[in-house]
Amino acid sequence: MNVFLRLTLDCEPDAAWRAISNPQVFRAVSSPLVKIVSKEQGGFPGAWTGDGPHEVSMRLLGIIPLGRQTIDVSFTQRPGGVRMMVDSGKPLSGPLSAVKSWDHRMAVSETGNKQTLYRDRLVVKAGLLTPFIFLGMWAFWQIRGAKLKKLAPSWS
Repeated sequence: MNVFLRLTLDCEPDAAWRAISNPQVFRAVSSPLVKIVSKEQGGFPGAWTGDGPHEVSMRLLGIIPLGRQTIDVSFTQRPGGVRMMVDSGKPLSGPLSAVKSWDHRMAVSETGNKQTLYRDRLVVKAGLLTPFIFLGMWAFWQIRGAKLKKLAPSWS
């Protein structure tokens, strides 16, 4: 099932691109609903670089273990100046390990008026559990989207 956000952010595309490439922004828009901790030596990098998988652990409300997963990003350019970050990581343990297919893509492009068109798509497949996973991820994506819109003006 697809979870999709399409937002206009009040910042330049370069600022939005730096933000979605920043693990601290990822943690900020996930908090306090999900607390994310790096399991890698040295913690989170200053920016996602596409250097291979990065293992994290997650807790719902900072208390309930959701398990571990990898974040494995790559970057691509699309026609029309669209920049895309693709996370092909996967759940490793916990409730989200029911997800058998994970395809997460975030794209930024210029709107022409010093704003950014942001698109965020997650495709998940978890067999019979897919509708339940979808509902949880859909709610989480709405919260993330609201936080992205709120934070975007501060990125410029």
